[in-house]
This record gives sequence, C-alpha cells and structure tokens, in this order.
Amino acid sequence: MSAQLGVAYARVFDGLAGRRAKVVSPSRALTLLVVEDDALIGRLLVDVLANLGHVAMIVTTEDAAVAAAARYRPDLMIVDVTLGDGNGIAAVDQILSKGPMPHIFVSGDPSKVWAARPDAIVLQKPFRQQDLARAIQRLMGLDP
Repeated sequence: MSAQLGVAYARVFDGLAGRRAKVVSPSRALTLLVVEDDALIGRLLVDVLANLGHVAMIVTTEDAAVAAAARYRPDLMIVDVTLGDGNGIAAVDQILSKGPMPHIFVSGDPSKVWAARPDAIVLQKPFRQQDLARAIQRLMGLDP
C-alpha cells in the first residue's frame, strides 16, 4: 500500500475526527490509529473498530505512524509489528519519546514483541473481534 493511500485515509480521518459513531459496545467511542501495511487487514480492523463504536484511520509505514500520532493524538494505537516499510515497535518507540500513547501490538509471533517489551499488550494474528474489544477495554480502563 502506498504512502499516498495512508495520506488519503488521514484526510478522511480529518473529516471524521469530530464525528462519533453510535457506540455498540459498553465503552465510550475512541479515536484510533491503525498501523498496518496489509490493505485487507487494515480495512478489516477499521470495520471491526467501527462495529465497536470507534473511529479509526490507517497508516501503512513507520514514518506515517509517527507523523499521524503527532498530528492526531489518537486515544489508542493498534500497531502491526512487521511493516513493509519500517517496524511497528520502532514506530511506537519514536511516538513514546514524545509522551505516553496507549497501544496494542498485533503480530503473528507475539514472542518477538514480548522479548523486546515484556509488559506489552499483544494480540496474536489472527484474533477475534471480542479479543480486540477486551484488549481495548483493558488498556483504556473501560468498563466491560
């Protein structure tokens, strides 16, 4: 997926940032940044998050993740560890150097994440919508 597509999603996000979807889950609506280089998985995540009542944007690279986090200051990030252009853990490191930002890693091999960040919240791909919802609730301290 190109960086231009990530910018296009950012433009859509600009228009949606002030709008909240009807909350389907018992939690409050959140604004999320999805860092995922696979277009199909990224769109699926955005759809699942919308079903949970949240608003999300997608970026596809480490650099785009850092820029989008600085610009939009989302409530939460969902970050793929292995990106075609960059690394999700490195992106989170850069973002956290500017201040705290809740995040959930997604990976086919969580042990790689836990080796670098033993306390990280990691969802192993593939995961179910309810697993994602629980991880968000746990991280954000929301009532289930």
